[in-house]
Amino acid sequence: MKKVAALVGEAIKKSLAGDGSQLYKAAIHLPIQGGKRMRPFLVVKSCEAVGGEAKDALPAATAVELVHNFTLIHDDIMDRDLLRRGVPTVHTVWGVPMGILSGDLLFAEAFNVLLSGGVDCERLRRSAEILAKATVVLSEGQNMDMAFESRIDVSEAEYLDMIYRKTGALFQASAEMGGVMGGGDERSIRLLGEYGRNMGIGFQIFDDYLGMTSKEEVLGKSVGNDIREGKKTLIVIMALASLARGQLLKVLGKKTASDSEIAKLLESMGRHGVLEYVYGKAEAYISKATVAISKLPSSPARDALMDLAKYAISRKK
Repeated sequence: MKKVAALVGEAIKKSLAGDGSQLYKAAIHLPIQGGKRMRPFLVVKSCEAVGGEAKDALPAATAVELVHNFTLIHDDIMDRDLLRRGVPTVHTVWGVPMGILSGDLLFAEAFNVLLSGGVDCERLRRSAEILAKATVVLSEGQNMDMAFESRIDVSEAEYLDMIYRKTGALFQASAEMGGVMGGGDERSIRLLGEYGRNMGIGFQIFDDYLGMTSKEEVLGKSVGNDIREGKKTLIVIMALASLARGQLLKVLGKKTASDSEIAKLLESMGRHGVLEYVYGKAEAYISKATVAISKLPSSPARDALMDLAKYAISRKK
């Protein structure tokens, strides 16, 4: 992952060199902080898993990471978050208008980078189509997430649909794009997509879990923010259905909720089995992902994808 991250990081710096204006400084602010780079790694290893070469997948891997950062910048604006990856969010440094504009730049540059790839034109066209469609689905997922904030009756099924759209879709697209860029057959591309979809859902469930159970200095952002913002994560949905409901309703959507209030809520959730259920759900989706990828021929790249799935629910941030 570190090797792919370094290559993608250099490609991002080159693509966002620009004219040194505030726009380009704002656009590169978040990508330059690094991040896990799981999606680019997924693109590269999916390409290799079907017999392709890593170099052919790098433009697609970079494009996926640019789109991912575009969504993060806009999400931070909508959620009014102050920190991301341990640094101030783009809009807190340069303002909301520049934050929106820099996100737009990342989105457009993603397709510039992707289409600069030197492989077969049909592979590029199909990869661009997959990425564009995934971004539409991402937008739908973000809309659902925002709509859920004003509801108290969100079901587990609705939540799972939302996180597929908001997170799973880009993981699925990353895997499929890697398969396409590597010249994989339709069965292999389908299996990679199934793997990416399920890993993305498991990743997001676990991400919500970390958002309540980690520490700010590790996570890079405030713990319990989802509660303060009224987000209907699976933790919240299950807590509302348990004996922890009363404790949760005291702080859900309370933007000034203190760390001690969040800690008491977390203790209550632990006592009533909420956290155990949520972690188990994440594990179940990761299991589905590994079953799908195990159907591809054995290779170091397939092993790396297996390891990536395990990492998705064992990471610290």
